[in-house]
Amino acid sequence: FNAYYSENIGDPVTFSDVLEHPLKEQWFDSMREELAILEQRHTWSYVHPPPNANVTGTRFVYKTKEELGQKKRMKSRLVVQGVAHKEGRDYFNNDLFAPVARLSSLRAILAWAATNDYEIQQIDIKSAYLYGNLEEEIYMEQPEGFRTKGKEHMVLCLRKALYGLKQAGLAWWRTLNKSMSELGFKRLKSDAGIFVKYDGKDRIIVIVYVDDAIFAGRNKVKVLRAKELFMQKWECRDLGDVNEFLRMRIRRHGQRIILDQCAYLDKVLERFGMTDCKPAKTPLPEGYMPVKHEGVVDTARRTRFQTVIGSLLYIMLGTRPDISFAVTKLA
Repeated sequence: FNAYYSENIGDPVTFSDVLEHPLKEQWFDSMREELAILEQRHTWSYVHPPPNANVTGTRFVYKTKEELGQKKRMKSRLVVQGVAHKEGRDYFNNDLFAPVARLSSLRAILAWAATNDYEIQQIDIKSAYLYGNLEEEIYMEQPEGFRTKGKEHMVLCLRKALYGLKQAGLAWWRTLNKSMSELGFKRLKSDAGIFVKYDGKDRIIVIVYVDDAIFAGRNKVKVLRAKELFMQKWECRDLGDVNEFLRMRIRRHGQRIILDQCAYLDKVLERFGMTDCKPAKTPLPEGYMPVKHEGVVDTARRTRFQTVIGSLLYIMLGTRPDISFAVTKLA
């Protein structure tokens, strides 16, 4: 398997690609696993489409995932083609914003945890968006290659959110917010992705960024207990002591915590063919002023530039404020 991927054959893009893929059976297994999880969670019900209903298409997204210290695994994700949804019918404009914790809040809490010698634990919430309960009626086609026998002419009415829905992020956050309240946590007004609970004299802080969560507190027993109760509500992977969060490597040395994004930056450099470039002392030449391009637009070059800037913005917000001036000027 590893030898196969070392030849850069890559992942399938469409269902037709899967049918011709050398690892066809493994990809089919991953699709079956995805559908089994969705059905166990009662994500949809089979119905006959109502008159004039907007029935949305579906597709699988395929990805070979690499994780620290673990083997590669093949993942198929069923997504709704939400681009076909219309505002006012399938969603409302105020359904699009989904709060997450700010990176500046994450750094502040990690600094606080280091200073006060807090215990820091991490979990990964499996398929977080799929827990969000929907208030709208959304209909979608059965996935290609997996139409249920005897129900081929029926469609799926969604009860819970799927990836691709415009309101999926907010639906998950609302469900999470309610769950955290039931566990005794209160959400900060200043950051909607941070929850705090007082257990006697001890304070437990939880940082949630979509499907990643950190539990921090001085009392290790209480932190582990809070994490255990959370994992009883949601299907999670227990990652133990925090070591990586949002592509940040987190290394702890006593009352010091060191953050870096070296691994992510290496991937960015490799992606844009810049691994052998020489370093510069300053990100921009002194007095640099960008000049507007007046010629014919090269769309491929423009997209490449935007992708580079997006990657640098994430690094700037995460661990490298020293490049802020240069990156925002180019942005």
